[in-house]
Formats: sequence, C-alpha cells, structure tokens
Amino acid sequence: MTDPVLQTRDICKSFGALRASRNISLDLKVGEIHAIIGPNGAGKTTLIGQICGTLKPDSGAVYLRGEDVTGLATRERAQLGLGRTFQISSLAMEDTVLQNAVLGALGATANPWRFWGDVLKDKDLRTRAEEALHRVGLQDHALTRTAELSHGQRRQLEVAVALTKQPRAFVMDEPMAGMGSEGSKRLTGFLDELRAEAPILLVEHDMDAVFALADRISVLVYGEVIATGTVEEIRADAAVREAYLGEDA
Repeated sequence: MTDPVLQTRDICKSFGALRASRNISLDLKVGEIHAIIGPNGAGKTTLIGQICGTLKPDSGAVYLRGEDVTGLATRERAQLGLGRTFQISSLAMEDTVLQNAVLGALGATANPWRFWGDVLKDKDLRTRAEEALHRVGLQDHALTRTAELSHGQRRQLEVAVALTKQPRAFVMDEPMAGMGSEGSKRLTGFLDELRAEAPILLVEHDMDAVFALADRISVLVYGEVIATGTVEEIRADAAVREAYLGEDA
C-alpha cells in the first residue's frame, strides 16, 4: 500500500467557543477522488483553509507527500505540489485568460516576483499555460478578457490555472458551483480523467457529481468527520442519511 499523497492528522481549529475542526484525520491516496461533503456550517471551508495554508490548525498536522507542511505558507505548499481551485473565484478579471494561466505557472516557480513583460515573454511559462488551456478547452479564448467568460468557462480557467502548477494533488472547493447540467457533466468527465494524473480532494454540494466521481466520501458535520466510506457505504449509513442526505434513518 502506497503512502497517502495528502493527509491530515487530528487537526483542530476553534474560533472562540466555536470548534470548527474536531480532530479531523483524513487522507488522499494515489489515483483517487476523495469527496468531502456536509451541510452548510459543517466546517468544510475551515478544513480546506488548514490543508491549503490560509489557516493554521490549533493542533494536529498536515502532510504533503509525507512532509509536514503545517507551518508552510500557501505559496510554499503550491511549490511542493498542492494545487487548489476556489469556491469564490480568485481570477484576475481584467486580465486575459492566457495572462491568468501564465500567472498560475509563475506562482509555482521559485521566483514569482517578476515583471509582466518578462513573464509573458517566458517561453516555458507560456507553453505551460497554453497546454493547460488546451486541456480544459479554452485554447480559443486565450486572448479573451476573463470578465467576458461565462461562469462555466471561469471554472474551467480555475482548473487550468491549477494545472499550470503541475500539482501532485488537487484540492477543489465546489468546482461545480453555479454551473448548469451540461457544464457539470463536462467537468465531471474531465475530473474523472484527471485523477490518474493527480488525486483530488473534492469539496462539493452537487451530489450527482460526488456519487459519480468519488472513490471515498467523508461526511463532515459540526466540524467532525462522522463517516468515511465508499459511495455505497455512505448511502447506506443511517447517521449520514439523517444528518446530511435528508432522509429518515
């Protein structure tokens, strides 16, 4: 059995009297999609923040490829191979699609503080950005201002930006949010193929997508993982049905 690519071990986080994370231990294995689900207020955003480096746990640890990254900043984790997409878009709306992708590629390098003129002339960064745009189907929109993209296209661009970092693991925060059924279907197909390149920790409310993609599901309620298992195991779990799926036990 190979070691997990990404792992949390007993992480805890409180905001005053609110315990947002309670001894959360989970892992992400090679080639899999591990989905995190839970009702609003369950602590999913807090968990993702601790994994990606925007929040520091009060206790516990986060490991990436066996290395303790708990004390590392977000950019340092990205350079070690952690790719992320966001629940709320972090794209530069006034820049072009290509500029956003090039900026993503730059962020994974050891020298992210370079002038735009030099960056856009960097053949390696530009090639990496163009390849990522082609993979998500945005190659014909490279020179389009990002603000002019549809919501679904912006989601595709966020995935492309993550791809430019050549990650060893992805953390995706509600990539299907705001997408129509066709857009969700296309993105589901893409993520299904992407897992072979890098495993995905997927936070998602679209249960059709979760059930179609997930190898394992962890259910978060009030900052605590109440169950982890396969799709079939989670569907059959009475506590999960009562707490999240809205069914009578």
